[in-house]
Parts: sequence; C-alpha cells; structure tokens
Amino acid sequence: MAKKQKKIPVLGSIIKTAIDLRSKISLIDFGRVKNPRKAQEKVLRNILIKASSTHFGDAYNFPELLKEQDLISAYKKAVPTFDYDSLYNAWWHRTLTGEPYVCWPGPIKHFALSSGTSGSSSKYIPITSDMNKQIQKTSIRQIFTLAKYDFPSEMFEKGMLMLGGSTHLQYNGTYYEGDLSGITAGNIPFWFQHYYKPGKRISKERDWQVKLDEIVKNAPNWDLMAIVGVPAWFVILMERIIETYNLKTIHDIWPNLRIFCHGGVSIEPYRKSLNKLFGQPVTFIETYLASEGFLAFQSRPNAPGMELVLDNGIFFEFVPFNYENFDENFNLKPNPKTFTIDEIEEGKEYALLITTCAGAYRYLIGDTVKLVDRKYNEIIITGRTKFFLSICGEHLSVDNMTVAVKKLSDTENVEIPEFCVIGEEYGNMFAHRWFLACDKPLDPNIAAQKIDQCLSEINDDYRVERLEAIRKVTVDVLPTAAFYDYMRKIGKEGAQNKFPRVLRGEKMEHWLNYLKDKR
Repeated sequence: MAKKQKKIPVLGSIIKTAIDLRSKISLIDFGRVKNPRKAQEKVLRNILIKASSTHFGDAYNFPELLKEQDLISAYKKAVPTFDYDSLYNAWWHRTLTGEPYVCWPGPIKHFALSSGTSGSSSKYIPITSDMNKQIQKTSIRQIFTLAKYDFPSEMFEKGMLMLGGSTHLQYNGTYYEGDLSGITAGNIPFWFQHYYKPGKRISKERDWQVKLDEIVKNAPNWDLMAIVGVPAWFVILMERIIETYNLKTIHDIWPNLRIFCHGGVSIEPYRKSLNKLFGQPVTFIETYLASEGFLAFQSRPNAPGMELVLDNGIFFEFVPFNYENFDENFNLKPNPKTFTIDEIEEGKEYALLITTCAGAYRYLIGDTVKLVDRKYNEIIITGRTKFFLSICGEHLSVDNMTVAVKKLSDTENVEIPEFCVIGEEYGNMFAHRWFLACDKPLDPNIAAQKIDQCLSEINDDYRVERLEAIRKVTVDVLPTAAFYDYMRKIGKEGAQNKFPRVLRGEKMEHWLNYLKDKR
C-alpha cells in the first residue's frame, strides 16, 4: 500500500513566499521611509489637493496653500489646531445630516463611535472610503513584515480571530455608525474571508456576552495562528474557554497560536495573566490603530516601539507636552509650536496632531508619544493628554503609572490587569488614591508604599511634590470583576473599550458612587 503523503500547505507556502519576496525588494529594512519629511509633505499635499473642493478647503484657501514653496509651514500658519469638540462643532456635525463636501469630498457614509475615555461620552469619527483604503493598505503592509519573524509556512494556513465590535452597524437615515473594528471587519478583502474568525454571523452580534458565548462554543472548530484585539477582553475570553473545556492552557485547543496582535493600551499590566493562559511562546505585536486611522505598527522583531506610517494618508505634527502648549487642565492652547517627524527629539514627550484622508485637520488625537528610534521612526505611546495626573505639578503620565504598577506586580508576584488613580484634596494639600484590580491577597499599605517609592525614583516632579504638596498616597485593592462590571454598567463593555487610567470630575464621581453602592 502506498505511503500516505503529507499534505503540503500550498496556500501557506504561496503566502510565505510572497512575503519573503516582498520583504527582500529592499535589501535593508523593507518599508522604511528613507526621507520622512519628503514623504510627509507628499501626504499633506495629496490631502489638500483632494480636499480643495470642500467647504473646509475653501474656508482655509487650500488652492493657494498648494502654491507655497514651503507647504508644511504655510499649512501650519493658515489652519488652526482642533480637538474633537471644536472640529465637530464647527464642521463635522454637518456631515451627520448627509451634507457632502464638508471636510472631505462626497457624503460621509460611516462613522466610528469612539470609546469616549477622555472627552464626551460618544465621539463620531468620520470614516471615508479613502480612510478604509488607508487602513487596509497599512494592514497588508504589516502582514508582509511577518517575514521578518521567520514563522513556518504551515502557520499561514491557519485562522485569525479578531475580537471587535459588531459588523451589524446602526443605520441612522444618512449614515452607518459602529465601532471602527466592526466597520473594517465588514469590509475585509474577499481573499481574507477564509482566515477571518469568528466569521460573519458571530461578528454581526451586538450583545457582547452573546458574542463571547458564541466564540466559546465555536472555539474547538478553529485552528488559529493569531488573535487580534484589546488585551483585557482576550484574557476574559481565553479564561472562559479554558474553564469551559477543562483545559490547562489555550494552546490545548489552539496549538498553532503564535501571534497576539494587540493595541489600545499597554500590554504590560496583562502580560502575567496572558502568559499563564499560554502553553507555548507567543509573539506580541503592537499596533496603533485608532478610530482616526492606522497610525503605526511594530514592523520588526524586538523593536522598542512602533513604526509610524509616514506615507499613507496621515500627516503628523508633534506638540511638546508642556505648560507652554497646554493649560492646567491639559487643554491645547491656541497656536502651539509644532514639529514634524524629522524635527523631534528622541525621549521627549509630544502630543500628536494629525491631518488625515478622512477630513481631520491639525486634530489633537489625544495621545502622547515618545520617539524611541529615529532610524526607524518608531514611537511608543506614553499616555493620553487627559490621563495625565497633575493636581499640583507632579506630571504623572500613564507610562509612569504602568511602570510603577508592573514593578509592584513583579515584586509581590501578583497580577494587576487593571488600575486607575484619582487626585483629591487632603486638608489644604493633596492626595493620590489608587484602585488596583487584584484577585490575590495584596496588602494595600505595602502596595501604596511601593508605588510611591517607584514613582519617586522615575519622576523628579513627583518626588518634589511628594515632599511638598502630596501628603498621602493610598491604595484600594478590588476584585478584577469590579472594573469590568463598572464598564458594563456604563455601557462600555467589550471590543475596543478600555478602562481609563486617570479619573477626574464627573467620571471620578460616577466611579466612587459605583464603589459605594457595590460595597
């Protein structure tokens, strides 16, 4: 009897070969932009040319700007900066009624609803066909970089689970609205349908708990190579799968899982929890896909940051994140001094302004970043402009907070997947109150002491204010479920929603009232 031949992963070999060939088109660093300023000027020029016929382009005289020899300087001088509220109130609100050519040619058919962690409860971000193409093109570019990781050809025959919002979008007479993940998943290329999980039927489900139930039910039917989404919700999903099928790790059901493509928040608070769920090494690849566009992605193994997408539909400006450009409430002041990618310095903190092929102009996206590698134009996200805590000049960033919580987690050998902090009055001075998610015994006093000590070591401003104005640092240790129950209560459960790291004002009051009622 003839010996049975091993099945050759033909499609996987083709994809692998294509990736290898594509990555070798340039012998050094495929995809890296060699002249960042020139690439960015070209992007800006293309955006202004296409938007010249819009009401916004007419108001700021784009045709005349395009005649200027130094286009970038002319653009910055002519067009003011915007945050979401100012751009929406002045321009974007008109597109919701179906009015065409407001900020981009034609009517806007799709709006991404943001999680609203740092401003209004719901933000309507225009998603144009050009932006859809930008996201698809950048996504394909990221897939090609997988050649640098030297995964086996067989892996590319496996599926990819994308845990996102519902593809069953809400129609409001003139437009569709939903999570960006739901909008993009509903427009994935036909050739990717074979790999895409959880598939069209489950992806349409709007109820988050029902969607999770369906994914758990179908998990044994899938052979996955990659998972894509926000870390917190994947921890919850994999814990449920492991419990349901009485497994030791998620690799008992998905033995070929090799990649976790994550974004939205730092992976560090979740790394311990994830590593316990994995039975084999998994490569973590970070992406910077916001509702406003696909801004950056990790393009090579062990990179210190994510490479900015400088030649595909987004023009970047960098605003030094200091009191010269931001007021005490971290609102951007008028006429801030901005820099382009070729002008910024490594290691310094900047807020991002973006101009996009979806009609955003000098738009404060709300993230703060640092350049960590000039050669590759790689950045890390250090926090949100509204998530900085500085009630008396301590200037604590989310990056600082994450480092302190991770160090506490490591020294006490506990998992702390979620946390937040508030600043409050303490007599005639101030106090910091931390809330940590931990399901194992953790002494609040030790936790407060170690967080305080770490922050004093890594942040000079904090150390000074800790001696002068911050008279008390306390910690409340809560079950992890308390954080996710709160997200469910305020309608922010699942998909792209993240728990805010700094709470102030009305959101702080809601959180404190929730904890009071729960207790």
